[in-house]
Amino acid sequence: MKKTVAVLAAGIGFLIGSLPVLAHHSFAAEYDQSKPVTLKGTFVKMDWTNPHSWVYFTVTDANGKTEEWRAETPPPNALVRNGWRPNMLKGGEEMTVRGYLAKDGTNLMFAQNVTLADGRVIGLGSAPEPVNKGGEKGGGQQ
Repeated sequence: MKKTVAVLAAGIGFLIGSLPVLAHHSFAAEYDQSKPVTLKGTFVKMDWTNPHSWVYFTVTDANGKTEEWRAETPPPNALVRNGWRPNMLKGGEEMTVRGYLAKDGTNLMFAQNVTLADGRVIGLGSAPEPVNKGGEKGGGQQ
């Protein structure tokens, strides 16, 4: 009887532990690989959270209108492996973010890399190579 209860408890524990994995989404579910984008903006803040971190920045268009954007990035451990550090970006710093637009049309993107004001490009190793309409890999800009 004790063995049955222990096995049942272990099974429930594994089930509960696997729920966050079931909630995780794929890149293709939320972002459009056929819509690469490069946005130049001003860094606002960054959330170092699991399962994904977030970069918040503002973009000013040709008419002077400012829009808030957010870029999804890999989790903190993957960011550190790619050269990121929690305090490397400062509020108000100019940056260029390259990635892919969200399918829902909001100011959301999945970041592939960030170019800092000093010209350093910090990759994320997180998104597929862009695909042009002809099916060839290559960059794209909006």
